Amino acid sequence: MEPVQLLGPDGTLRADPRWPLEVTPELCRDFFRRMSLARRFDDEALALQRQGELGLWLQSLGQEAAQVGSITALRADDHVFPSYREHAAALCRGITSAELLVQWRGNAHSGWDPAEYRFHIYTLVLAAQLPHATGYAMGVQRDGADEIVTVYFGDGSTSQGEANESFNWAAAAEVPLLFFCQNNHWAISTPTQTQMRAPLHQRALGFGLDAHLVDGNDVLAVHAVTSAVAEQIRAGGGPALIEAVTYRMAGHSTSDDPGRYRNSSELDDWSTRDPIARLEALMVDRGYIDDAFRDEVAGECAALAEETRRVCRELPIADIAGLFTSVLAEETPLLAEERRQYEALVASYVD
Repeated sequence: MEPVQLLGPDGTLRADPRWPLEVTPELCRDFFRRMSLARRFDDEALALQRQGELGLWLQSLGQEAAQVGSITALRADDHVFPSYREHAAALCRGITSAELLVQWRGNAHSGWDPAEYRFHIYTLVLAAQLPHATGYAMGVQRDGADEIVTVYFGDGSTSQGEANESFNWAAAAEVPLLFFCQNNHWAISTPTQTQMRAPLHQRALGFGLDAHLVDGNDVLAVHAVTSAVAEQIRAGGGPALIEAVTYRMAGHSTSDDPGRYRNSSELDDWSTRDPIARLEALMVDRGYIDDAFRDEVAGECAALAEETRRVCRELPIADIAGLFTSVLAEETPLLAEERRQYEALVASYVD
């Protein structure tokens, strides 16, 4: 299966009658703005982690098209289950920079209400969100609701048993679920060709899922394919999987050094396929972008960066004293002693 591509790396647009999409100046400008904001937020969060303001950060650099193109193809009431680097998708759903940073600063498990945004909290346990999404989709099915469920995950997650169980269960029960894999070629330090012998979209067909392959750095193709597949699921067509072929430009996380396991030539090659640059090339060619629009987006990015720095440093210091009293029904002597030691430690700090 060849990946669906509407927008080439050089910005050349080619129509595909299987995946119709009306490419307008408004659509391109919207995608450009959303991807640019996501990248600037991601850059700022990385800088905050390097300054010691965040405990950890997992970048979405290079994967903006896969996320923006897909999340904007869903309805606002479609429930989404993310993994842990879906920052662009989260921003598109209206989640604020402060809400996104709370978890990574260590203040709470999550900073937002999943019901409010129809966007579940980040899942750091690999592939755990897949059975969660499958179960939620079974509930949607039984309620007869006119919505679908979408779950984001990486190629590394598909080596987990939970992923394969979810594929099978979703197909057997015919639930309204869209599996969206961002195949970024690396499961931490393990390349895709090492971790699997058959492409994911082929494996999905074996489970009975409708499967599609798309260029994950082409925001237009991702949007067109996701729009069509989502409506097919909504109409009762059963679950489906979209494999978006993209690339993780940064390390797995800020604690990872990708230079130890991949060479610079691979990174250079994928840099020529940058999702924002290829969309901008199309917009320049068609006259959809000018200096005034660039300045406008740059100003929005600068404002988001400033807000991200401010809200991060304004987040209160987390009080973890509840760990000693809320885990067990009755506090044990050992826990009581540990709590007293913790309280004495905190009291000893100089403001």
